[in-house]
Amino acid sequence: MKQGAQGSAGTGISQVRAEAAGQARVPRQAAAARGEHTHSEPPAPRVRPVVQRASVRGQILDALRAALVAGDLRPGEVYSAPVLGERFGVSATPVREAMQQLALEGAVEVVPNRGFRVVERGTRELAELAEVRALIEVPVMLRLARTVPAERWAELRPLAEATVRAASSGCRATYAESDRGFHRAVLSLSGNRQLVRIAEDLHRRAQWPLVGGGPGLRGHADLIADAHEHTALLDALIARDLDVVRALVGEHFTGAAGG
Repeated sequence: MKQGAQGSAGTGISQVRAEAAGQARVPRQAAAARGEHTHSEPPAPRVRPVVQRASVRGQILDALRAALVAGDLRPGEVYSAPVLGERFGVSATPVREAMQQLALEGAVEVVPNRGFRVVERGTRELAELAEVRALIEVPVMLRLARTVPAERWAELRPLAEATVRAASSGCRATYAESDRGFHRAVLSLSGNRQLVRIAEDLHRRAQWPLVGGGPGLRGHADLIADAHEHTALLDALIARDLDVVRALVGEHFTGAAGG
């Protein structure tokens, strides 16, 4: 049976090659009839494996970030690329590359000959991140509140409502992604891509787990309250009520820092 299967497979491959060769000859003959030169054309580059590898690396990076926020990757613990690769059903290479990206972002640190240790953070670092985020985002939101028309703010309503649903689901990773999406959309109205990139990096860092607090000190009710602040903020932005915008954004970052 094995030899028969191999023979059948070999025949099938030969047929595919023959058909491909025949299909290749037809266009060349037609091109020759039109007076076109075909003998010097270079073969098309084979880029598919590169695209696939980059895709796998990106998917693993997203999965590791979600596991980090959810507390599945615990602060202080060391994780090896081969073990994580088995967990995700891939080789160690894309896991190692994704972990190296997380190391650049400060989420993990390299442990020679062992793997990667999840960085241990305390409430002070979280408070510092919240302070920096407030220094960046509050002035921008106040400026946008004076200039962006109400209809543009109304377009962000689905994103704000999505954060409420994500918080209600109880999945921290889902809420973290939705939360970043809303803030990214708001800041994108400034037209400053560098600002958006830096603010999102700070936001992502603020979502990492705390030492001694599992995935974070904030409870389910805190996440829901945080999400509802997004809809309240939109209402204030549409009304151009700068005092309410300033108060809501300040409380938003204070709540994030306080756990």
